[in-house]
Amino acid sequence: MILNFLLIVVGLALLIIGAEGLVRGASSIAAKFRISPLIIGLTIVSFGTSAPELTVNIVSALNGSPDLAIGNVVGSNIANILLILGICSMIVPLKVKSSTVWKEIPLALLGVCLLFVMGNDVLIDGVAFNAVTRTDGIVLMSLMVVFMYYIVGMARGERSKEVKSEGGESIERYPAWVSTLMMVGGLVGLVFGGRLLVNAAVSIAQAAGLSESLIGLTVVGIGTSLPELATSVVAALRKQADIAIGNIVGSNIFNIFWILGLTGTLLQLPFNAAASVDVLVSVGATAMLFIFMFLGKRHELTRPQGAIFLATYIGYIGFLIQRG
Repeated sequence: MILNFLLIVVGLALLIIGAEGLVRGASSIAAKFRISPLIIGLTIVSFGTSAPELTVNIVSALNGSPDLAIGNVVGSNIANILLILGICSMIVPLKVKSSTVWKEIPLALLGVCLLFVMGNDVLIDGVAFNAVTRTDGIVLMSLMVVFMYYIVGMARGERSKEVKSEGGESIERYPAWVSTLMMVGGLVGLVFGGRLLVNAAVSIAQAAGLSESLIGLTVVGIGTSLPELATSVVAALRKQADIAIGNIVGSNIFNIFWILGLTGTLLQLPFNAAASVDVLVSVGATAMLFIFMFLGKRHELTRPQGAIFLATYIGYIGFLIQRG
């Protein structure tokens, strides 16, 4: 048991280091071609920080652990809003751009609502089982293409003489061979880290009599959200609200449309009743974020609202532990 917990720590460390290497290497290469900083932030960095979730999901699906795959994405999305935005907004109130309020947050809400519909075939279609099918996966990935078209179109008007990172600092440029090595090493770290984490998590779940979904929603879901947590907390401390909240909303969109879409395309994912409840919690958290934009200070996530997010997340974790 102790060995499995150590493997989880090692796996999470490899995921974080791997994602960092991938992002740094890819960003360095992109900087050499003078790509817009907005494009870098919304594509390379977003894909990079979502790489842990993607790796865990693919490994989970291939290992026959669909509950862990779904729990990872849903748990990560819930943690992103209730835990990470809760912490960030308690550090400093987060002012949100109008485009994020009216376009990106509703798109994130659409994603989790679609997941609920796609995962409840028995209730909606009257069939014999619930599953996120390959057809569902293709639909989600198609919506990811639409999202990418949106952010590329939004970035067309961006002009900058110097390519910068999400944190507002100049991206460090490395020699081409170093950048390539960092990207390859990062991918290797993600693959091995994901495998270690998934195998250890499943072993712990089986030994303790806990469900894979509980492990995915808590340990794995929070663990794979650590890159987003680090990015958003640093952004909040620097009073860069656009980065803090944009990183979270963008990550939630990527998790549903890209990661779960790709996973569902590769392998059909059975969807149990407990997962439906968790998706509804994600729907509620996203809807709460949207509603908060119009309560108190308009288009601002305040400290009291952040405290509500944190209290809600603590209550949700208590519910998960009781559910087992």
